[in-house]
Amino acid sequence: MQVIPLKITGVLLLAAVLISPAAHADEAVVVPPQPMVSFVDRATATAQDAIDQAMDLLGIRYRRGGSSPEAGFDCSGFVSHVFREGLGLVLPRSSREMSKTGEIIPRDELKPGDLVFFNTMRKAFSHVGIYLGDNQFVHAPRSGGYVRIEDLRDGYWMKRFNGARRVNP
Repeated sequence: MQVIPLKITGVLLLAAVLISPAAHADEAVVVPPQPMVSFVDRATATAQDAIDQAMDLLGIRYRRGGSSPEAGFDCSGFVSHVFREGLGLVLPRSSREMSKTGEIIPRDELKPGDLVFFNTMRKAFSHVGIYLGDNQFVHAPRSGGYVRIEDLRDGYWMKRFNGARRVNP
């Protein structure tokens, strides 16, 4: 039996091709793909699950008020979607409200999955992203943009950094 791993929309599926010893290769029986795991086991979900979910959304267009891959995302819609789908956590809808949840984390103690906040509209906590590690974060930046990865050390983001929160239990 040959097992072929497939990744379809964030779920690992296994497709098995069964060939009996007496059968010829052109007589193979294909067994339909079967889920290896459910979408997310909420009891064992980790920050990596949220990061994996976020990485699957790279390139989705920005849309003000957007909160789904089909419609597009604004920053808080993106973060809400990632945490709901990746961890089963329901976060407030706005970046300002998100900034009031979880534990305050100093910049030098950031861990992957932490929320990072910025002042991008002359208002504190007006933008949010998800920290990936190694000074990188993922976010839905602005009108005309797409979900992408940026560097916290970039001058633009350094000047506007407002703080971070850890919401993943």
